[in-house]
Amino acid sequence: MSDEVKLVEKSRIMGKERIGRAMSRLASEIVEDNQGANGLYLVGIRRRGVPLAETLVRKIEEIEGKKPLFGIIDITLYRDDLSTVGANPIVNRTELDEDIDEKSIVLVDDVLFTGRTIRAALDQLMDFGRPKKVQLAVLVDRGHEHRELPIQADFVGKTVPTKKSEIIKVMLKEYDDVEAVGIFELPSN
Repeated sequence: MSDEVKLVEKSRIMGKERIGRAMSRLASEIVEDNQGANGLYLVGIRRRGVPLAETLVRKIEEIEGKKPLFGIIDITLYRDDLSTVGANPIVNRTELDEDIDEKSIVLVDDVLFTGRTIRAALDQLMDFGRPKKVQLAVLVDRGHEHRELPIQADFVGKTVPTKKSEIIKVMLKEYDDVEAVGIFELPSN
């Protein structure tokens, strides 16, 4: 018997095409807001923020003819709930191969919910230097009513107001063999 809880999908809110359009729009908005790709550094938050950031890098390169810098951040040791994660959390590498000082950083994540993941990412990012500015791009924003910290996204693919009991799951080809976003909940007993 498996310890993994099976979630029930209530609705599919984005498919592959809608995700693709949202990512194209996010790339355009990032370029417009930053007046191009010069000094732009996209940093994906592990796990699903990484392939989303890689997609944005490709789309920005298509728009600008110049590839922005790309990095990966792992916030595991910066989480404020680390004691609830387990005795031996899995820590992956943070890969910021370029200096972040005076760069325009765009943190990229899949879902913005309470803001705690972003707070952890900001804490870790500041350990690497002092960027010119930091912006946030997310595929899905669950709405400010769930926010526990004063954090908001600068670039949003889709805003989806949800109940606290619902779960937004971003499924990406790299991890799930499908590209979609769904609203899930725990099964009723």
